[in-house]
Amino acid sequence: MIRHIVMFRIKDEYRDEIPQLVENFYGMKGRIEGMLELEAGADILHSERSYDLALVTLFESREAFDAYQTHPVHMPVKKRMHEVHSGSVACDFEI
Repeated sequence: MIRHIVMFRIKDEYRDEIPQLVENFYGMKGRIEGMLELEAGADILHSERSYDLALVTLFESREAFDAYQTHPVHMPVKKRMHEVHSGSVACDFEI
């Protein structure tokens, strides 16, 4: 299994859109074969080192994770995130 974690910093002009971005992530849940879990949420601490938004997913295999990258359900969410984020970090690891 592959755990995929991404954290995003959102551009100031899109901060009001953060609840919708979280909903966009949850719109993928149950619609991508091989994605076993999905959690997403907005940061609540707003500390100096905080990111604004996080996505945590679990895939049944590396093949399922690789297929997710270009899955038609994921592509519009990915496109929107590229438009609204000013930076991101990710960690992908095997369980």
